[in-house]
Amino acid sequence: MKTLEQTVAQLRDDWKVRSLEQQKLEIENNEAVAKLYGLEDEVPSHVPLERVSLTNNSAFRWPSKSPEERDVLYAQSALLDLISYAVGCMFGRYSLDAPGLILGDQGSTLDDYLARIPNPTFDPDEDNVIPIVDGDWFEDDIVDKFRLFLRTVFGEPSFEENLRYLNESLGLKNLRDYFIKAKGNSSASKFYDDHVQRYKKRPIYWLFSSPKGSFNALIYMHRYTTSTVSTVLTYLREYVTKLESALQQAERAGNAKEADRLRKVLVELNEYEHDILFPKASENVEIDLDDGVKLNYPKFGAALRKIPGLEAASD
Repeated sequence: MKTLEQTVAQLRDDWKVRSLEQQKLEIENNEAVAKLYGLEDEVPSHVPLERVSLTNNSAFRWPSKSPEERDVLYAQSALLDLISYAVGCMFGRYSLDAPGLILGDQGSTLDDYLARIPNPTFDPDEDNVIPIVDGDWFEDDIVDKFRLFLRTVFGEPSFEENLRYLNESLGLKNLRDYFIKAKGNSSASKFYDDHVQRYKKRPIYWLFSSPKGSFNALIYMHRYTTSTVSTVLTYLREYVTKLESALQQAERAGNAKEADRLRKVLVELNEYEHDILFPKASENVEIDLDDGVKLNYPKFGAALRKIPGLEAASD
């Protein structure tokens, strides 16, 4: 079984060959047209590789970069695509066992998935809520799920090597930093920023997020039901309980700095629950995917991470 690095290199090399083949065809086409009209000496037929408009032609995507820089950028892009696909598999949008879209209709359920994929190689999330928090607080959080995805696809023997390659290629100290990382007095998510950009501010995965990002939970809009926010609330309360226990331990250990940090986080999360998430869960909000993200996303107000420009953008 190939490692992740070998797989990326193979894909990169395959696209280089395809790009050169396409370049050759375009040059031949230009030469044929020029010959037909007797313009061989007047119209140049050569097509620079940078103008061969294939999505995965590195020369076209990064024309001002050197070949070595293009290889690095291609690897980074391929790995981000892999993570995006992996999250799709986590929610049942995609499957390792069948090509194309699996769950893509409003109200899609796990039973719908299993009807098409009875014995999945990689199980989708059961409740359509995947927590994203700074630390190993949940067994089913997005980091653990992605680790399992890597093990499932590329095998256990190369797991550590694959994880190292991914972290080094993306400039990460650890995998969790890509999904959630403290930034000043708040937290940022490169993953969600990439997802929002990838879907042009019409994300299909929605991020429930406390004001400073200490708690986050991702859902798939196509699997949303009126009870989904209540499920997110359950995760939040479980997280608060765990942090309260951690606070007691920090106080007993005399770790004043950590205790103070946890108190501030708990204030944030309790306010988020009381003022925002619990009231929203009580509303049993209904959505209609035919209305698009622009109309549905704002229904959840401050419960979801704000996407700058979403309100102003037009469908």
